[in-house]
Amino acid sequence: MNRRTIFSLLFTYSILHPACAQEKATKTIGLKEVYIEGGRYKKSAEGAMSIDVLTSDSLQKYQAGSLMQTLSRLPGVNAIGIGASQSKPQIRGLGFNRVATVENGIKHEGQQWGLDHGLEIDQYSIGTAEIIKGASSFMYGSDAIGGVIRLSSPTELQENGLKGHVNLLTRSNNATYGGSLQLQGRNGNWVFGGGVTHLGYADYRVPTDTVYVYNYAVRLKDRQVRNTAGQETSFQLRGGYVSDRFSSIFYLSNYHTKIGFFANAHGLEPRGVDTALYDLSDRDILYPSQHVNHFKLISRNYIAQDAHKIWVDLGYQRNYRQEFNNYTAHGYMPPVYPQDMTIPMNLERLYDKEIYHMTVKDEFIMAAHRLTIGGNAEYQLNNIDGWSFLIPAYRQKALGLFIHDQYPINEQTILYGALRYDYSNIHSSPYQDWFASKLENNQSANIVRADELRRSFNSLVWSLGATRQMGLWEAKLNVGKSFRVPIAQELAANGVNYHYFSYEKGDASLSPEQSYQMDLSVARRTGNTYIAFTPFFNYFSNYIYLNPTSGYDQFYGAGNQIFEYSQSKVRRYGAELKVEYRPLTHWKVELLGEYVRSEQLSGSKKGYTLPFSPAPSLVLDLSWLPKSSTYFKESYLSLDSKWTASQKHIVPPEEKTKGYQILNFRAGTQLVLGKSVLQLRLQVQNIFDTRYMDHTSFYRLISLPEQGRNIILSVGIPFGKQNRS
Repeated sequence: MNRRTIFSLLFTYSILHPACAQEKATKTIGLKEVYIEGGRYKKSAEGAMSIDVLTSDSLQKYQAGSLMQTLSRLPGVNAIGIGASQSKPQIRGLGFNRVATVENGIKHEGQQWGLDHGLEIDQYSIGTAEIIKGASSFMYGSDAIGGVIRLSSPTELQENGLKGHVNLLTRSNNATYGGSLQLQGRNGNWVFGGGVTHLGYADYRVPTDTVYVYNYAVRLKDRQVRNTAGQETSFQLRGGYVSDRFSSIFYLSNYHTKIGFFANAHGLEPRGVDTALYDLSDRDILYPSQHVNHFKLISRNYIAQDAHKIWVDLGYQRNYRQEFNNYTAHGYMPPVYPQDMTIPMNLERLYDKEIYHMTVKDEFIMAAHRLTIGGNAEYQLNNIDGWSFLIPAYRQKALGLFIHDQYPINEQTILYGALRYDYSNIHSSPYQDWFASKLENNQSANIVRADELRRSFNSLVWSLGATRQMGLWEAKLNVGKSFRVPIAQELAANGVNYHYFSYEKGDASLSPEQSYQMDLSVARRTGNTYIAFTPFFNYFSNYIYLNPTSGYDQFYGAGNQIFEYSQSKVRRYGAELKVEYRPLTHWKVELLGEYVRSEQLSGSKKGYTLPFSPAPSLVLDLSWLPKSSTYFKESYLSLDSKWTASQKHIVPPEEKTKGYQILNFRAGTQLVLGKSVLQLRLQVQNIFDTRYMDHTSFYRLISLPEQGRNIILSVGIPFGKQNRS
């Protein structure tokens, strides 16, 4: 029996031993860090949905390398990780364009379809993160078929004054350094705020010195994944006028990141990497790399007129993404890059996406009905450039109209109903190679990779729900139909995805995904105990997925396997469990569990699951919350053990992943120094430097393990105060 097993058994025994329950909590405990909301949403459109919430304090307490890695502690929420600092959201096994991220009322739009495309959002600027599990298409449209991550800026000050917060951070695993400054103020009805964040980090470390890329052994110097260093810089500004009957606030933000990709895993050249050059420094960013800039401007407006409450949200975004790499000729590409090319030789791909968005809704009461009617309109323009091709340029228009009704039967029971109609149109541009290829008839021609495509889609979706309060118990039920429009990648892709090690081909005839779902939530809260169980069932009549074929491309990717977008019937089900128990006044035990199972019911992969399906997992956390003293307030010490089962349900060419167990430690306090306060936080992630593979990780495709032990230290310095008018 090794030391990790012994340590875990002692840890578990100390939690479950009856002696721990001798002293009962003497006061009601609020679930401050992570909790499933009940009453807060009884008067909103999401009243029958399962919703988890993290406050800004909790985000800092569980802070990881990216926003989604931080949120992934919640049951049912996972991160499709791209190294140590980038990740994309996944809710109940659904990710990419099936999860909508909404920031300050506007749906965040980047290049969500790519595995290597993370969320361009600064987690230090967030006041509240809400995770809506289950389909929310009736409110947010097509991309919300799997759930919604709703992010809000910090709540505006209620009284005149100026306050702010400085946060300094360092991480040991990839030598991160950085900090964030956030400010907010108020003068009468005028509010303002903003912030700036900068992070720099080196190549991250893994608990192995060798990985295998296409069966070729790649040695890692000092166990560092070469060329994964990066930098992130963001700033935000906001300001406006706030009153009881009218408010208008603008939000301006710009997020920029520069990050490298593991040099040995980009394409089929693991042997061709100059390791002496790449290992000279662990902070340089060489090729391949990406530069991403996301600019966002939002105007949020609220008007209360008689019995009506009207919201008008306007948004503009520009996602400018450049992927750089050394020019490498494949197939019939010229061996030497032509001098007359106007495209820079190191610009592999460029995506320049502009998005215009508007949401209008009106809430009013008619008899006993609380009605909300509204609509969303969106226009996207995506241009491309670079010497490598994957998806064409396109324009997309979308319009949605919805109505939601909330009807209380009595004080304990509320019914919900929603109906939504959507229309979408996509127009993609034709594209042909800039070089000539030899055809079967021995002729040469510039091959057309994408024809001009025009498709229109429409759908009617609905949702019915109910909540019931029964003493200490609360139950929620929601059933409905949702849909998702095929994106340009699925309709018109025709090229090498070096990050996925595949040649991808779209299908212009794909129809929109249709989903039928049922979500149930049962929760009970007492003075020292909280328990919530949230099972779900989901059926897709035509799920879109990337299907591996037996063919191999010989023109553009030196033999990459061909993957084609296909559709099949899919059944999904699972559940999340959350238990919090206070055996003693200053002790807390938390249990977080999740399970999801997917199965294809038709098509060539009938009987298999879906790619990147998360394995069942369980987190057991023990926290000590000592009584505050003169100098130390809101202190905590936490130790959690995460068990993840093996994932044997795969879809070829996925590999099975073994189960694993990791231990994490957290500690924090507020140190009072006169009239000043220092917020000190310490985390030790993966205490025993365990080597393991996360089934939702991007680099799992080349059997690269997750990062090893990571010590995170942050110091928060709040300042300023509110002054009474």
